[in-house]
Amino acid sequence: MQSALADTADFFRIDASKKLDPKVRGRLGQYMTPAPISRFMASLFSDVSGDVRVLDPGAGVGSLTSAFAERCVRAASKIRSAALHCYEIEPALIGYLTTMLDDARSCGEAAHIDITSKIHVKDFIEACARPPRKDQLSLFRQEGEPSFTHVIMNPPYRKIHSAHPHRAALRSAGLETSNLYTGFLFLAAMQLQTAGEMVAIVPRSFCNGPYFQNFRDKFLQMMVLQHIHVFTSRDAAFKGDEVLQENIILHAVRDAAPSVVTVTTSQGADFHFDARSGECTAEDLTQRVVDYHSIIRPGDPRNVVHLAVNNLEQAIMDRMAHFKTSLSELGVQVSTGPVVDFRLRKELRAWPEGGAAPLLYPAHFRGGCLKWPKKMKKPNAIAVNAASRKWLYPNEGHFVVTRRFSSKEEKRRVVASVCPPELPGKLIGFENHLNVYHANRKGLPELLALGLSVYLNSSLVDRYFRQFSGHTQVNATDLRSLSYPARAVLERLGRKARGAQLSQPEIDRLMEQENTPMTDKEKPILAQERIDQALQIVKALGMPRAQQNERSALTLLALLGLMPDAPWTNVARPLMGITPIMNFCRDHYGTDYAPNTRETFRRQTMHQFVEAGIAVYNPDQPDRPTNSPRACYQVSEEVRGVIATFGTGTWPARLEAYLEHQGTLADKWARQRSMQMIAVDIPGGGQIKLSPGAHSELIQQVITEFAARFVLGAEVIYIGDTGNKAGYLQEQRLAELGVAMDLHGKMPDVILYSPERNWLLLIESVTSHGPVDAKRRNELAKVFANADPGIVYVTAFSDRRTMARYLGAISWETEVWCADSPTHLIHFDGKRFLGPYGLE
Repeated sequence: MQSALADTADFFRIDASKKLDPKVRGRLGQYMTPAPISRFMASLFSDVSGDVRVLDPGAGVGSLTSAFAERCVRAASKIRSAALHCYEIEPALIGYLTTMLDDARSCGEAAHIDITSKIHVKDFIEACARPPRKDQLSLFRQEGEPSFTHVIMNPPYRKIHSAHPHRAALRSAGLETSNLYTGFLFLAAMQLQTAGEMVAIVPRSFCNGPYFQNFRDKFLQMMVLQHIHVFTSRDAAFKGDEVLQENIILHAVRDAAPSVVTVTTSQGADFHFDARSGECTAEDLTQRVVDYHSIIRPGDPRNVVHLAVNNLEQAIMDRMAHFKTSLSELGVQVSTGPVVDFRLRKELRAWPEGGAAPLLYPAHFRGGCLKWPKKMKKPNAIAVNAASRKWLYPNEGHFVVTRRFSSKEEKRRVVASVCPPELPGKLIGFENHLNVYHANRKGLPELLALGLSVYLNSSLVDRYFRQFSGHTQVNATDLRSLSYPARAVLERLGRKARGAQLSQPEIDRLMEQENTPMTDKEKPILAQERIDQALQIVKALGMPRAQQNERSALTLLALLGLMPDAPWTNVARPLMGITPIMNFCRDHYGTDYAPNTRETFRRQTMHQFVEAGIAVYNPDQPDRPTNSPRACYQVSEEVRGVIATFGTGTWPARLEAYLEHQGTLADKWARQRSMQMIAVDIPGGGQIKLSPGAHSELIQQVITEFAARFVLGAEVIYIGDTGNKAGYLQEQRLAELGVAMDLHGKMPDVILYSPERNWLLLIESVTSHGPVDAKRRNELAKVFANADPGIVYVTAFSDRRTMARYLGAISWETEVWCADSPTHLIHFDGKRFLGPYGLE
């Protein structure tokens, strides 16, 4: 039972998510934690022993608490008691949470652990944020109870405006913050005893920026970071909820001494749990251990959390550390563009005219150049009068501007342009979506401005900014926090850039010349450029989407023996095993994969490379045993010859010729998929083919096994298909039975008709989720409300083990059939067995 607690909670999570109003969930930030992540989080606690008191401040259905309870049961010999305290205010979730906690207590009894629980049906913020007293630490502890030993949490993500009651409550507790999740973190930290541990999954946004400054100051005084896990994909953590958010998992200890921090990453959230050891890891896990003060720099007044997830990113931080000049030392300021156009709507002018000043928007700057005026929806000028004058700058000198906003998909976050003093008039307006570098509202000297734009446009600055900023907005505050080259260096850069249209490689070379000499391991920009190019090649060679990732790109570079600063013409064909490939990734490209990811390299990259003809397995000894530790790979000579032309004029032709001869693995797999389509014989003659997979296999069994036994003479009216919404459809026959077909509606997987009994059987084929529960039954009842025959609802499972996961959800007055016991049918209570209801 112990290994099933989190699985049960995960079923509750899926079921509850369907029932909650999506708009309300989005407004309240109600996104519950999947079981793999819950188990990974529970595994991060360093000490689970003795008498533990656990706080889950936003428990939902109990996903995180269930994973922690599993950990307690696994450590039964070390645990005396566990008190689980869960806060939850959503009425629709309390029933699930109660059941989960009952199961946890039962597991505890079986393991001889006293597990108790309490559900606090209270708003956590309102319950904990009380007016301060003299003893601030006792503020947030219930009278007569000791503080908590552990906190595990997934707090709600929601902005709270200045007049919101939560904002006022947190302010009274000593925290000024604009997002609810930081309030939860702060108050939960206050509940922990000394050496108490916290594990939380939260957005990355708190790590920097002025909006979270107050939170960072207070939280990092209490909590010392031990482990940070970064999801490199924005949709990984809450994929099922379609949440796009840069998330991290943090593990911190109350009042600990700063030492080292473990930083791990994974592309996705597919963590694998070993029930014996309790270890939980991801297939593509990378790891590094760094000094605490490289994450939280001593003396940093902003307490920015610097997350360098690999040695490559650390090298970028180290390179940036060579620049030590502040903007104030340069005599330069940076401000948000002061013109807010909707507030000065009457003064806006579509085109320049007398008495108007140029008004510049981000759209006026492209490729580092200014184009004004420009035909577009936005105005090009603003009337100069008493209402607008104070928002305009003197049109003197050279201004440097950057955009304040960019999309996640853009290659560059920081893009700078120079605005020369060539525009007409004595005043100039900068719209609010720009950041403007100036000297007391006037422009800068030409060389300084040009040098500043070179620096800001360098790949080094852009990569660094992306590391410490988890959002797409480039605030003036962020730009002020950067360190800059000395004025003499900027002017030297400006002199070299004057009159030139510099490419990105030329900008980066100029920046390298102004920095200290680098060893091969200290060339982060070149290394990242090589990785990006290798990924282009992986895609060009036609690898399937699952292999279009950084791991495959790094593997290709290793197989080619290509160093970051070597040209593509230098590619070689070394013999390499999996471990040497991983060592190459670490030593030359700064990415240290966890030792237990060897199988991922083998199964998810090298197998596909071999099948695609990119690499050859054991070319030196083809008959080498499969389990030999000397197993190795080598890039094929043909592929090496093609890749050696990358970046040259002959690359497109060589690639095309190779693909015409070899084909791509993606195409090959697509053909295999067509060959593997599952054939389903239709009673009465005919055959259809469904997309391969467990779902289609179960549908095949419904037709051939269930219908043959329980619906004699059945007509197959409809079969859905995961690859084609209507795999089979008798639309005219449905119409004759009184059903208007809507392929965009909530159709079942299979519809059978029994002419003998005049029944329509609506069948759901369940391999992962989706039985006929009360909600689904009502949905189908509405779709088939006008049907002439009686309606019978059936849920089909592949086996009884799968069915057991859904017993609590299956609707009454429905039937259940399991393919592993095809001669039996299970009836869920009612007035009759296998028949329609609602006819009397």
